[in-house]
Amino acid sequence: MSDQSESSSTGDNLLQTPEQEHGLTRPRQLAPGHIRKLGVTRKLRERRDLKEDEDPEEKARRHKEFELKPLYKELLYTIAHKMGKATSAEVFTDSQLHQYIQEAFTMTESEHSSLTEKVQSTEPPVYCLMATLKEAKGILGKDVSGFSDPYCLLTIMEDEEESRTRRSRAKPCKSIVKDAVSDDKLYQSDIKKQTLNPIWNQTFVMEFGDMVGASFHLEMWDKDEEVSLTQKLEEIKTNFNSLRRMIKEAKKEKGTDDFLGKVVLKLQDLHCTEDNWYNLEPRTETYPDRGQCHLNLKFIHKARDGTLSAGRNAYINYCGILQQFVQAYISKQQSSAPWKGDLCGEAQTLLELYATQNDLSPFLQDLAKWVAYSKLYQSLEVDSSVLLQQLTSIEYHWHQQELPYQQKQELGDSLHGFLQYGLCLVAKYRDIFPPTPRDTPKLHTLLRILVQICKTRAFQKLNPAHFELHDAVSDAIQTGTEEWFTIKKGLHQPMTKELSEIVSALSRLIVEVQEDIKHNKDAWNRVFVSAVQVDVFTVVYKRFDSLLAKEVRETLSLVEGQMEQALASSLFPVYLSLQLIHKDKAFLQKRGLLELTNFQEGFREALPYWLNQAFSTTQDRVERAVQVDQLQPLQSGAVPIKHSSSAVDLVACIQPICQLWEQLSWPDPEEAFMLMVKLTEDVCKIVVNYCHILKERVRVLSENSDHGSAINMLCVVVNDLEHLRSVLTRLPTQLNWAGLRDRTQTVIGESQFHNTLPSQLQQAQSVLSREIRSALDTLGKKLNTDIETHVRSMSTRRRIPSKSTEDAAAPLMRYLEQELHYMNENLVQENFNSLLTPLWNNSVKIIHQVATQTPQQEGFMVFCHRLLYTLQCLEQCFHAEGNGLPLKELHSDEYKTLKAHLTHNSLSSRQLVEKFLERKISEQRDYSGEKYGAVTLLTSYRRSDQRLRVEVLNAVKLLPMDSNGLSDPFVQLCLEPYHVFPEVEPRCTQIKRNDLNPLFDEAFEFLVSLEQCQAPGACLVVTVLDYDTLMTDDFEGEAFLALKNIPGVGEQPDTPDQKRLPLMHPKPNEDSILKLLESRRGEREAQAYVKKRRQRERQSQEGIQP
Repeated sequence: MSDQSESSSTGDNLLQTPEQEHGLTRPRQLAPGHIRKLGVTRKLRERRDLKEDEDPEEKARRHKEFELKPLYKELLYTIAHKMGKATSAEVFTDSQLHQYIQEAFTMTESEHSSLTEKVQSTEPPVYCLMATLKEAKGILGKDVSGFSDPYCLLTIMEDEEESRTRRSRAKPCKSIVKDAVSDDKLYQSDIKKQTLNPIWNQTFVMEFGDMVGASFHLEMWDKDEEVSLTQKLEEIKTNFNSLRRMIKEAKKEKGTDDFLGKVVLKLQDLHCTEDNWYNLEPRTETYPDRGQCHLNLKFIHKARDGTLSAGRNAYINYCGILQQFVQAYISKQQSSAPWKGDLCGEAQTLLELYATQNDLSPFLQDLAKWVAYSKLYQSLEVDSSVLLQQLTSIEYHWHQQELPYQQKQELGDSLHGFLQYGLCLVAKYRDIFPPTPRDTPKLHTLLRILVQICKTRAFQKLNPAHFELHDAVSDAIQTGTEEWFTIKKGLHQPMTKELSEIVSALSRLIVEVQEDIKHNKDAWNRVFVSAVQVDVFTVVYKRFDSLLAKEVRETLSLVEGQMEQALASSLFPVYLSLQLIHKDKAFLQKRGLLELTNFQEGFREALPYWLNQAFSTTQDRVERAVQVDQLQPLQSGAVPIKHSSSAVDLVACIQPICQLWEQLSWPDPEEAFMLMVKLTEDVCKIVVNYCHILKERVRVLSENSDHGSAINMLCVVVNDLEHLRSVLTRLPTQLNWAGLRDRTQTVIGESQFHNTLPSQLQQAQSVLSREIRSALDTLGKKLNTDIETHVRSMSTRRRIPSKSTEDAAAPLMRYLEQELHYMNENLVQENFNSLLTPLWNNSVKIIHQVATQTPQQEGFMVFCHRLLYTLQCLEQCFHAEGNGLPLKELHSDEYKTLKAHLTHNSLSSRQLVEKFLERKISEQRDYSGEKYGAVTLLTSYRRSDQRLRVEVLNAVKLLPMDSNGLSDPFVQLCLEPYHVFPEVEPRCTQIKRNDLNPLFDEAFEFLVSLEQCQAPGACLVVTVLDYDTLMTDDFEGEAFLALKNIPGVGEQPDTPDQKRLPLMHPKPNEDSILKLLESRRGEREAQAYVKKRRQRERQSQEGIQP
């Protein structure tokens, strides 16, 4: 039956248009080199057919008559002879489809009726089912070997044939298809040897009359061939498992094929295109699982009426229908959003039916869509993802199938044409794709499409000439940049030949270029780099560098030798714009030599005019600012601003001078240094001049003001100067002296640099400091006078006043609190602290003078107590809980001396004695060595009976006091101070004759209370004496033991504690407390104590030179 099949194998899978498939002559094949030339020729021929001067209405009529109506008839024919269901979910009736195409093609009712009649009078096509038998899997193995030799029989059986077959079959017959149809309607596939998974890929075209009641039949058989006895025995020896099959084979008639399964499908149930796996059905229940068969089914037309669209093939008609449907869909949309490839259900159904009936392959359909969509992209707003999708489909099909020659040529022309169109858009990307979030993604997608075109195998095959998209995009960018620059230059052409107008025109042009460079750097560069790896910023920047350099040179050559202030001022914006453009070179990927590198040299003649204008403008603004300044703080409240308006204006006026340095960025190091010297000098001049005119402003405003207002204005002036001083301190940072020093190391010496710039600044700062000190001195003079008056008023004179210490100091503290609060509110913190420091020092000095100059008479102690209280209050006032002067600055040497003096003089005689004993205890604790010997004691205190027990154990290393070189020592124990222990008598040990290391071992008990032992200065005075019979006992030494350190007095237990105390000798006339006690001649107790201590000093050997 193979001679009856109309099959084509995989090797002959050449895609053909329907005309070629049905026997039409194929165009002569041209060499690849002529492909592009042919495409151009065809386009020119088509263009000659159109008359440029044709009337639009006539043109529209001809288009409808010769283009739209043939396509309309094709669609009417397609609807009239449609077969199978469309794949869309929605099902449309013929009337719905008619209504849609009538609207899409803008046909009137009469035109529709006329065309419908013409279509109805045409010859109907031959209905065919194109079945592609692809493969099968899991079929039954019928041979002895366990495999089969499958082949398929295919046919279409209509109702009469099926009923006739059933009537003629008296008993079940294995063969259904063979006996049911004639041989010319039965198609057989190739036989695939020994396999259970055969692959055929054979196509069969089967004609049928009516779909109603017709069905598609496929039967799969195992081919049975005669085998010799020797072969069968050999198979038995090699495979005993096939014995059962051999027996079955023996029973079967010789040459009879085995049934493997069948597929029966009703044509009415099929879609116009099917591609599925179908189960092979059995004739009986035996072996129900017989595997599956993969079929591709498609309803097509044969002998379609050629008068519908004479001279045009189905592919061209499909392209025209697709374009018309897309335009109709887009025209009906209300939204302005780009078209994303959507079509209505009726359009999709008609396109599918037409393509299927005319056997247009998916490749040709995708090709038609690409051609149509790429043309629409050039006239309507089409979403670029639609084109990317079609390119992907074309690339996929290119690897699977081959296009006919004409379609290859059309695809090549379309890809090349769209590529050229895209490059034209790229050249004009500034206008078409502005740097906005909405438009830059469109540019990115266009570039992706161009990249995808160049990557496709179709483009590489159809365009053999070497093409680099990267270079083409770079060339397009450069061409577009030059065109854009030329247009902008023409727009900014000067109206007259005046130099100022020429310079202004250049300035406006450079601003446009600067803005364009910014957009390329910030927006477009990311797009080009990510899509085509083209650094558009670098390409554009280098092109502008060349174009601008030429324009700048020509303009500067015109102004050379004719410089004046107005012309220099108009050149400054040009310089600034060029400077900003030049700074962008840091973002270049490949720098190379730039023509604008040393553009500053052309502006050297205008530089002095710029500096002079900046200085004079700033000076005028400062003078106007002072003239309107009322010398009042700018802002009060929670965040006060204590300087006046002119100080703020001055800083604002100076700032442009600092900005001028940064704007100029002069490249030459030596010239840059001189420029910095000039700028610093101008700033210092402005500051010094500000001081002078501000003082004059104070004088003018103070003439008719009261004292308080004058003081307030003086405070504001001090704050202004302090604010200005802080601004000058930041000037080296603002002008970046450190960076200038690094640049000028090779041309300017270290000493020259530091002797020039810092000295200028120091001179201006010294002027400010001098003016600030002068104003603060004026404020402090009155305060010092008032403080001294209040302090001296606290003098006791002849009698002790009745006022308390707090009441006596209150007037001074109220005065200071009021004045300092006022100063703190009206002075900035730096100046307030500057005022506090001399004021504090003068206050300490005044109190010290009053304290030392007042005679020590009755009431002097009370007076000193008042002064001490006053000093403490002043300390708290000036410290202000950490907000004023720090304690380290307050506690100067003068303060410490004064405080000690007042502290001692404000104490009573008994308190002084306690201080003296505490000092001796501290001296004993710090005393090291045993120069005068030592005494050992064992001490404890029992709280139960209030007894202090002292055991004198021994003494060692005593001084020899007798002529024999020995001594007669004894120890005297005395509890002091006397006013704490008035009833406790001193105790003495026995005298040890002629012994310098005596052993006493004597115990003494003192009946004293715990409160007495814990009193200030309470101590045990241990005195070692040398006994003399006829004269006063000689002094060996003394030691002081604090009672609070004895076990039982403090927290420690009353366990006796042994201590070895070094003996000490007092230093004569060095104790200030004794001198103070000695001055109190009216107090007997104090004089007695001083006399006792003076006696010990006289007996002391501390002052005797060895």
